[in-house]
Amino acid sequence: FVVGMVLYALGLVGLVVAIFDFRNTPVGQPVARGLYTVSRHPQTVMLFVLFFGMCLVIGSWLTLLTLLMSRLLQHFGILAEEEACLEQYGDAYRAYMERVPRYFVFF
Repeated sequence: FVVGMVLYALGLVGLVVAIFDFRNTPVGQPVARGLYTVSRHPQTVMLFVLFFGMCLVIGSWLTLLTLLMSRLLQHFGILAEEEACLEQYGDAYRAYMERVPRYFVFF
């Protein structure tokens, strides 16, 4: 229960920070500040941490399975989003992709 609550809180705080980073980037520029320097998709990562924590608090395998399935579907959406970013931002985004992992250090 405690671990789940800690993960939930970390995910919530991280999500707010990632949204703040996103909203404070000028329109027409790729987001490459704050949490976006350690993950190309920190909002997705933080939502996963938040919901994983919630799964631990609830203690339901079905909820965890649903989270993992939705995460898999999100991955395909992210691949399409990255293609669109490559088209829009070109080499700047390609360089960003080389510097920053898609999800986190190990993904």
